[in-house]
Amino acid sequence: MVCTKCEKKLSKVICPDKWKDGSHNNTEGGGRKVNENKLIGKSKRWQPYAAKCTVCKSALHQQATYCQSCAYSKGVCAMCGKQILDTTAYKQSHA
Repeated sequence: MVCTKCEKKLSKVICPDKWKDGSHNNTEGGGRKVNENKLIGKSKRWQPYAAKCTVCKSALHQQATYCQSCAYSKGVCAMCGKQILDTTAYKQSHA
């Protein structure tokens, strides 16, 4: 569950406008350098499973604070934590 504000952020991240924007093998615009040592040249690597859910500590696949199951059970946005849904009348197991 994501709110409309965060849904707009996701659509920008997932669908780039041009095909060259997300490519790794272009040399224009500060892209990959020719004969670059990959081990030394990269200062920060993106670690895809470094983010963890604040409730259950499971690995997240996107930039978020809650996993989808915890976000639904609490009724909050998975990315920003804003209350979206009233879950007081729901019957949920807390296993």
